[in-house]
Amino acid sequence: MSFEAFNLHPSVMAGVRALGYTIPTPIQLKAIPPIMQGHDLIGLAQTGTGKTAAFALPILHRLLRGPRGRVRALIISPTRELAEQTCAAINDLGKQTGLQSIAIYGGLSMDRQIQRLRYGVEIIVACPGRLLDHLWRGTIDLSHLEILVIDEVDRMFDMGFLPDVRGILECIIHRRQTLLFSATMPDDIRRLVQEILRDPVTVQIGRTVPATTVSHALYPIKQHLKTSLLKEILRRTKTESVLIFTRTKHRAERVAQQLAKAGYRVTSLQGNMSQYQRQAALDGFRTGSFRILVATDIAARGIDILKISHVVNYDMPDTTDAYTHRIGRTGRVGKTGEAFTLVTGEDAAMVRALEQVLKAPLERRTLQSFDYTMPASDSEYNRLPR
Repeated sequence: MSFEAFNLHPSVMAGVRALGYTIPTPIQLKAIPPIMQGHDLIGLAQTGTGKTAAFALPILHRLLRGPRGRVRALIISPTRELAEQTCAAINDLGKQTGLQSIAIYGGLSMDRQIQRLRYGVEIIVACPGRLLDHLWRGTIDLSHLEILVIDEVDRMFDMGFLPDVRGILECIIHRRQTLLFSATMPDDIRRLVQEILRDPVTVQIGRTVPATTVSHALYPIKQHLKTSLLKEILRRTKTESVLIFTRTKHRAERVAQQLAKAGYRVTSLQGNMSQYQRQAALDGFRTGSFRILVATDIAARGIDILKISHVVNYDMPDTTDAYTHRIGRTGRVGKTGEAFTLVTGEDAAMVRALEQVLKAPLERRTLQSFDYTMPASDSEYNRLPR
């Protein structure tokens, strides 16, 4: 089946063809028809399955019929990066439609956002906090809203945005089509679904497990030798772009500094950075100016860069879901990728949990000629902030 079968508006199909899309992904194949029919929808899918286009294409198709200059579609995103990415995808797909969209999030000038809104937009992609600021000021009018999308709902709840989401919903008093996308369905989300969706269609693509396009390997190591081992892995591995995850923002910055000293084109992404710095880091990584991005879990969702060949867990994540979201940055949309995890004795429980999810033992690797006996005093790790 091709995208032609959806009978999308010719202006929307022009965007599909311009991006080279030919065959819908499973989430697109199952979600687009009921969305176009006006149903509320719950979309459960792993990250990297093409869900942005699954809701963006029906939205663009619908909004071509009706008035312009009013906010008729709202997408709520958990992070600035995902909001920017979603808005960019909508702009690319809707280039021939004339529909206007804007990304709304904190860290940027409120006045500039207000000025842009005054020109008239049909689609807003927003983070909860800044959206509430606009709603309280009266600078965003949702009285004409037709479609509401709550994206990455489980991540939204993990970040503590549930009260903000409920506050936004209180500002939308009329009926609208509601689409909810999530990788998991914990009890809090089930309760929200019962409150805000009307007879929703549920679309589920696979289980919440790591993508089958990603291979996994563990590198057992003492904590103080992690940076030395990481450098050696990078030196011996053929990579395109590499995303490295650390547990803390200080460690992300420090690991990036150590890799830069070793001659790598590397940048970091963590919470102490300004929005300008964060965007510059992402843009540099996306364009290839930086081949390595060291990040905290702030980057686990919302980075849609197809050329990421490797994800490295410098620190083991706290949950199997977090692992899934991290490694979902590689092996996207049919491509293959590799996930390496540096593990210590403290990570044994998480390793067992991952093996249960994957229903297979994880490969353990060691590097020949690497000195696993180096004492802590000789390691760069001693200088890493904990």
